[in-house]
Amino acid sequence: MISESHLGRTYPPTAPYVVSSAKVAEFAAALGEASNPAYTGPDAVAPPTFAVVLSSAAWGAMFDDPELDLSLSRTVHTDQRFTWRRPLRVGDEVTATLRIDKLRSRGTSAFITIAVELDAAGELLCEATSTLLHTWPEQAA
Repeated sequence: MISESHLGRTYPPTAPYVVSSAKVAEFAAALGEASNPAYTGPDAVAPPTFAVVLSSAAWGAMFDDPELDLSLSRTVHTDQRFTWRRPLRVGDEVTATLRIDKLRSRGTSAFITIAVELDAAGELLCEATSTLLHTWPEQAA
């Protein structure tokens, strides 16, 4: 089960994800921002919350770690923050690296704070910080 001994654990970066104009357009449309000129054309940038697409891809390594005994089906995403250095641009090839930053456990529940660094060609673009609430069955406590 996850414990304070896992604080600072960092997982390998995800495979590179190329930010495409088609995916930016789909995401902008989902937000009701399809006509926003910032998200179209040759110099398009991704909406700031597009980072969740990339950061959530890094979650798999943590949920696959058998030492932690975590299950996505017993997890609620309670908080999300983005700290940007520059916007994601069409053509960026981005990797995401997850780190476990904070843990508060109470009985069969834990609040887990993770940080995912989004990087393109060695340049840190964004840090996406999430707080997750995870519960275990009674016998796991």
